[in-house]
Amino acid sequence: MVAVENLVKDYGDLRAVDGVSFQVKKGDILGFLGPNGAGKSTTMKMITGFLSPTSGTASVDGFDVRKNPLEAKSRVGYLPESSPAYPEMTVVEFLSYVAETRGFRSKDEVHNRLSDVIVKCHLQSVQSQSIETLSKGYRQRVGVAQAILHDPPVLILDEPTDGLDPNQKHEVRKLIKAMSEDKAIVLSTHILEEVEAICNRIIVIDQGKVRVDEMPEEFKARKPGSSIDEIFREITSSKAYA
Repeated sequence: MVAVENLVKDYGDLRAVDGVSFQVKKGDILGFLGPNGAGKSTTMKMITGFLSPTSGTASVDGFDVRKNPLEAKSRVGYLPESSPAYPEMTVVEFLSYVAETRGFRSKDEVHNRLSDVIVKCHLQSVQSQSIETLSKGYRQRVGVAQAILHDPPVLILDEPTDGLDPNQKHEVRKLIKAMSEDKAIVLSTHILEEVEAICNRIIVIDQGKVRVDEMPEEFKARKPGSSIDEIFREITSSKAYA
């Protein structure tokens, strides 16, 4: 569903992403980990077409993001950092706008898609409020809602539970896990217990390179008895990537 091949992104003399390659299959929930500045968000932006790579490419559901950008983007649901939205719009207005930009034209289609995501993301109580009046947690839920609104086969989620309370985090994780049966999902997170709870693959990226690409069981076997958090910190601090 997602194939990343030798992605490179340079900003002048700074190489933010350095030859990253990996694949994500249908049914995968890939935990994309790394310290701040490792290149996670930049890689995700290149997969979704928000940034053009310096070299290399990625494909989504068989469509190359450079050669067939519209086809690739139509198959991706993307939650960027900070969940940007138009603050003056109400939740319903914003999601209606997203639905129309995603190609839903009839009132019934828009209504059905909005009804589905508003319930899934528990937005009923705030659907008539303007986004600027929402708490960070509710704004994040609106971001998740717009990402899944068109039921895409691929989800790219950058910190999907950022700002949510423990109960909300649990609900979003449950939603992600339920959707993974027929989707390929890539999520970045700083909450390593989240990886243990829902991910079936782990990639650690550091200094723009993939350092680890393993199943959670393999990752934990590096140091039996230790948590994923402890192993991650040891890997990224010692650079013991082997």
